[in-house]
Amino acid sequence: MNLKQTLSTAAAAALVLTSSAVLANATPADATAMVKKGVSFVKANGKDKGYAEISNKQGQFIAGDLYLVVYGLDGTVRAHGANEKMIGKNLIDLKDIDGKAFVKERVDLAQSKGTFWQDYKFTNPTTKKIEPKAMYCEKLDDSVLCGGVYK
Repeated sequence: MNLKQTLSTAAAAALVLTSSAVLANATPADATAMVKKGVSFVKANGKDKGYAEISNKQGQFIAGDLYLVVYGLDGTVRAHGANEKMIGKNLIDLKDIDGKAFVKERVDLAQSKGTFWQDYKFTNPTTKKIEPKAMYCEKLDDSVLCGGVYK
């Protein structure tokens, strides 16, 4: 193999590794770290800038199938990393496929616990399939900021 072929093979291998890393499922540790980073960003930059960055599809709060979402304690979406059309909608009565009112539960848990994990089922924006999901959330003032992993 000559140098050009070796470099091409190495570049192809690097591309495969990079693509795999980007498409890999996020871990619970990834979700926890992303939420903590999001909370810090909102605290440092204010809600307007923070929510805009969380909702930015090319922003720092989206990595593969991991994204952040922010709900007001009334159930209104304030920021959404996967679907900006949800911003401003009150989803307090939204239920998953099993009938679980997960937004209401999330808001209630934020008020009673502050920091928590929550299980429910949701459409994975990457696969477009309904999948079990675990959401890590932290209460921040009058909102709850969450990031989840598909199981």
